[in-house]
Amino acid sequence: MKLLHTADWHLGKIVHNVHMTEDQKGMLEQFMQIVRREEPDVVIIAGDLYDRSIPPKQAVELLNDTFTELVNDIQVPVLAISGNHDSPDRLQFGTSLFRNQGLFLDTKLRKNREAVTLYDDHGPVHFHLIPYVEPAEVAYAFEDDSIKTHQQAAERIVEDIRERYSSDERHVWVGHAFLAGGMESESEERLSMIGGSPYVDARLYHDFTYVALGHLHQPQRVTKDTIRYSGSLLKYSFSEANHKKSVAAIQLDNSGVASIEQIPLTPERDFEVVEGYFEELLGGEAADNPSNYLHVRLLDDGQLLDPMGKLRKVYPNVLHLERVQLHAKSNLEELEQVKERQKRSPEELFQSFYEDMKGEEMPENRKEILEEAIQQLRESERGK
Repeated sequence: MKLLHTADWHLGKIVHNVHMTEDQKGMLEQFMQIVRREEPDVVIIAGDLYDRSIPPKQAVELLNDTFTELVNDIQVPVLAISGNHDSPDRLQFGTSLFRNQGLFLDTKLRKNREAVTLYDDHGPVHFHLIPYVEPAEVAYAFEDDSIKTHQQAAERIVEDIRERYSSDERHVWVGHAFLAGGMESESEERLSMIGGSPYVDARLYHDFTYVALGHLHQPQRVTKDTIRYSGSLLKYSFSEANHKKSVAAIQLDNSGVASIEQIPLTPERDFEVVEGYFEELLGGEAADNPSNYLHVRLLDDGQLLDPMGKLRKVYPNVLHLERVQLHAKSNLEELEQVKERQKRSPEELFQSFYEDMKGEEMPENRKEILEEAIQQLRESERGK
């Protein structure tokens, strides 16, 4: 049996005030090409289908179109769960009807939940769809008030599986959690720490044939090859600039996992961090692709007039601008500068700003106008 493992689509995501829906649509079209080429027996989506509990209309339409193509056109079973960004109640609507069409979407934990069991030439494979849940939800489902942490919640669910299913058969865990040892990036929302640590020990899952995880955005294994995060569909922050996004293709045989392949995903517009002097950057050679989403780190010392506007004429998708020299100074130097500025009068501070912007000393007549304006503000603040 061949599995295709993906997660963390975050449809409807906004990055630095830019809606990512068109980029996501392009990546899902690429994903569909992979599905048609690889011809998997199962597609797994391990949570965070949407980026927020009430997604925009365009994101809902995109997910609906994707599910329709997978289930109706390609006719491959889809096994999906809700993540910490999804609304379990909204995603749950119509799930019992979808199962008859080959879409298995679990959003809430039930005590006597049943695995999705599919068959190949070697017999059954049990897929345990475990949506993101808080420890209190697991405590309620199993009527066990001693469950206070994510670790205890996971232990109880694994124990339930061991009690009700044969260990001689193949089992796949599909979950959305934070395993200790996994590498984070800035774009993941921290899981709840109510009642203790959000981390779960990966050793808990060592007996499963394969563990398909969502939540961490970098494709990675945790403690062993068969416990794996597929990573997100796209890069969603500049902390992910060096990530290589992919889809995991897993081949199962009679004894377990025969092979794992990471199939790369290539975005039309990548996330990239570029660094250099302003005039050099305006030459247009700094980025691998001028249309990439850019974090620009400027090395210039002096004042620049509208650097963002000018850079966007060359690189239209500059999302963030940073002055490296201003941030590279030691804390002691910064403290001394703050103390020095605090000693200056408002007139002196404005004159210094004028000189930086104009490149010349402020004329006497303008100094008089400035002094009058500052005096009027002082009197106004005192209520005169």
